[in-house]
Amino acid sequence: MEKYDIIHFEALGAEAKHLEEETIRGQRENHLSKDLRSLVVPDTVQDFLKKNPDAVLPDIITTKTHSVLPRDYLSGTKKNIVTRSAGYDHFEHLTDVANFASLREYCVAAVAQTAMKFLYATAGYLNHYTENTRTFERNKSISFIELTSDKVATVFGLGKIGKKTYDLLAGNGLTTQGVDVRQNELDTLYNHGVKFVSKEEAIESSDIIVNTMNLTKTTGSRFFNVNYFPKEYLSQAKTGLLFINVTRGEIAPESVLLELYDKKIIAGIGVDVFSEENIFSKIVNGQVPEKADHIAAMEMLERSCSRSANIYIQPHQAFNSDLAAINKAREAIRHVIAWYKNDKKRFDEQLPYYKG
Repeated sequence: MEKYDIIHFEALGAEAKHLEEETIRGQRENHLSKDLRSLVVPDTVQDFLKKNPDAVLPDIITTKTHSVLPRDYLSGTKKNIVTRSAGYDHFEHLTDVANFASLREYCVAAVAQTAMKFLYATAGYLNHYTENTRTFERNKSISFIELTSDKVATVFGLGKIGKKTYDLLAGNGLTTQGVDVRQNELDTLYNHGVKFVSKEEAIESSDIIVNTMNLTKTTGSRFFNVNYFPKEYLSQAKTGLLFINVTRGEIAPESVLLELYDKKIIAGIGVDVFSEENIFSKIVNGQVPEKADHIAAMEMLERSCSRSANIYIQPHQAFNSDLAAINKAREAIRHVIAWYKNDKKRFDEQLPYYKG
């Protein structure tokens, strides 16, 4: 098989086209060599190698979240991987053996706007009102929740997506606050424009919680946040809490969310993400769920689709706007250009982004 300088894996539809366009643009502007040999494929790394057993992976590749890097590929010369995702927890444990960059800009507005979509749906009891429309029932409707300054919305994780979400919430008239372990650094970065509170204060005061934290699985890190929202914590919330999660499912267990919804502590749920999404996608398509979170997630999915609850589900597509598809390719190629500029030794911005 022909050798390539870079291979882009898991590139589908418009994204594949945009990757090719951005590569050509980089060559035209003399940021990339005119004879760069680039390949764009829809396969994961493992599927590609199964189809092409004689293939040699180049020193730089780009992937999404379903690719598994071969052990022998990571040995020897330090390799360089761009994960074309805002999330990076799937590669976080490999930063000692390879350079990794993720896309921190491409979907900021898209994900923040998805959080707002869920907010309007939960606060407006969209499923309930849609069902009432079938019979044009006007007299037995639940009162929807107005977004006013009397309502407190807390954003957990004030990175780029979190800050954009914070601004959109404030723009909708809500009293807005944030929780982040990097509070001191971010307060300076945002020119004291974000009201930060403690995690404990947030659960007592919040009418709405929006999770925009990156998932960090590294135990011992101050950023570790698997099961960040356990039952003991969320049980302290005001009755009628609206809970929205648009980053990673492992941060807020589905079994906890559903239990507290049934107890009426949580009044509305909007989620774009699920715990162990690779496994959950198989469960949706017939595999029997065994874990409590998967069972609860299936129940949430069924209630959402039947419009029988104030629960709204979509399969991790918050990043899927028209502009995000272009920006994803543009940002990925920008990392590639930086790698060449740095004599193929590192990206300008790479993991770990945060220390400690």
